[in-house]
Amino acid sequence: MKNFIIIPFVILFLACNSSTEKKISKEQMPVSNTMLERVEPPNWWVNFKDSSLQLLVKENNIGDFTPSISYAGVTIDKFHKARSENYLFIDILIEKNTNPGKFDIVFTSEKGLKKTHTYELKSRVKSAEDYVGFNSSDAIYLITPDRFANADESTDVIKNLKDTSLDRTDGYKRHGGDLKGIINHIDYISNLGFTTVWPTPVLLNDMARGSYHGYAITDYYTVDPRFGTMADYKKLADDLREKGMKLIMDQVANHCGLEHWWMKDIPFDDWVNNQKNYEDNIDNWGWESNIGSNHRRTTNQDFYASESDKKGNNEGWFVADMPDLNQRNPFMAKYIIQNSIWWIETLGLGGIRQDTYPYPDKDFMSDWAGAIMAEYPNFSIVGEEWSYNPLLVGYWQKGANNKDGYESNLKSPMDFPMQKAIIDGINEEESWDKGLVKLYEGLANDFHYTTPKDIMVFLDNHDKSRLYTEVKEDAAKAKMAFSYMLLLPRIPQVYYGTEILMDDSANPGDHGLIRTDFPGGFKGDKINAFTGTGLSEKQKDMQSFVSKLLNYRKNSKAIHDGKTIHFAPFMGTYFLFRILNDEIVVHIINKNDKPITIDLKRYAEIGLEGKTLKNLISGHDYIWGDSMELKNKGSIILTTKK
Repeated sequence: MKNFIIIPFVILFLACNSSTEKKISKEQMPVSNTMLERVEPPNWWVNFKDSSLQLLVKENNIGDFTPSISYAGVTIDKFHKARSENYLFIDILIEKNTNPGKFDIVFTSEKGLKKTHTYELKSRVKSAEDYVGFNSSDAIYLITPDRFANADESTDVIKNLKDTSLDRTDGYKRHGGDLKGIINHIDYISNLGFTTVWPTPVLLNDMARGSYHGYAITDYYTVDPRFGTMADYKKLADDLREKGMKLIMDQVANHCGLEHWWMKDIPFDDWVNNQKNYEDNIDNWGWESNIGSNHRRTTNQDFYASESDKKGNNEGWFVADMPDLNQRNPFMAKYIIQNSIWWIETLGLGGIRQDTYPYPDKDFMSDWAGAIMAEYPNFSIVGEEWSYNPLLVGYWQKGANNKDGYESNLKSPMDFPMQKAIIDGINEEESWDKGLVKLYEGLANDFHYTTPKDIMVFLDNHDKSRLYTEVKEDAAKAKMAFSYMLLLPRIPQVYYGTEILMDDSANPGDHGLIRTDFPGGFKGDKINAFTGTGLSEKQKDMQSFVSKLLNYRKNSKAIHDGKTIHFAPFMGTYFLFRILNDEIVVHIINKNDKPITIDLKRYAEIGLEGKTLKNLISGHDYIWGDSMELKNKGSIILTTKK
């Protein structure tokens, strides 16, 4: 879920022009050379398993025209008029082994007028099976692009967009970070040990305020020029692949931005939810508007939920400047599915993160994920389910034994329950039901999940207070939480800056502070975390700690696929083991302020007696004997791997 400033609705159309000011150029627009206003998807590919393609055509009075195509292997199955005469939806069939190429779609009116659009079918760069998604061997680096690094100041302000703010002192205005800023620091991310990058959305957000965060999309096929160009987005994906890394795209199927181009000319009566109320009150639409939302996500599972409450969650607008898309409309459903596939092919994605997963129509979300996974069997999708109850999170994972028979087709929900368990467990004083017991019991809930290692775990993100703030600015506790997360049978996600103890302590939970600029990413920064210049010793130590753990984890089969054994917390300590063949990784959390000695015979079943293990952080060898002295509060990570 996101933080937004609600603004009155202003009906403006985003137009390109040829002035010398920095604006969206024609070559940035994802449409082919055509006289028509829009045809989406702007291109397609041959040899998909699903041979169907539906084109959304937007052009003045296009509903009065009949389309035709003359190209071997491509036929029009049917076409559909909309409520608005300015739309036409064309169902196309593409036969197997159709040759890639360009062809004209000819539109003819009853009066004999003709309009022509040149469309292209491309060859697929690689087979569907070669689109390999993220998994438990990966570690994901989450970035808010506007706040990470500014490599192209010429795009900081785009004059013909509604938000021309640039103020790094204001957490809710644009700061200037861009795609090139991420590209320029791939080595830094890779050297830390990350294998995957997840930027928050970079598509066009032509909103008057708060446009920096990316979650109010106003064009699903255009990169926001303040972040860069389509070429920049492709280069980011290509450069990551060259490093053996993956790119995750943050997508939003639940809602768009109020300034989306279709909101000034809505195709159907049911294109968005709560549409009549919006259209009846368009001139006075704002903060006080009735958006019909209750945000009761449990209505997706609740046997007793009223129809009213279900509609409030699935059909209510997220906020007043974010129209709720109606995925029950078959044309909207097809549009969203095709858009996701278009980006997978265009960027060669290594995964999708789907925002606000429990809010859209859940049957559609099953169809959406199912369509993607049917086409790309080795792909990965993670869905945001912001619930601390593992019953709710588990419901959304593929293969869950749901009493209502629901199959999500979603491989990876997000592990909010474990995030809370880790933070609470590290912070709380030890007792029979608090402290480390929270971690232990949180992991014990894995029996509920279909495949625990496919769930994405995290400690902080772009919506939640930062780890260092959550643990009361205690570096030892931050290390305990971080190392424990990396040893779990999960896919770990780390928010940019966690590695240098970035915080939001001045106002915990404030989204502007959570999304603070990364030091060194902007002109004039006195501190540079990319090089280490100006970092405190505590920050450098954490950065080194993170790098050592991640780089070990990158090649640890025991952590990726091994057996997990943990022992109930004892004397303020908690032992977790990951085991595969001759590799055993030991994680020990010690919350004692004074030295203690632990009897290791309690862990005899692991079979470590007399074996030499290496401390991953210090590099020192340790021989596993009858007892262990723990001198300092913190975490210890040992391995039998040489």
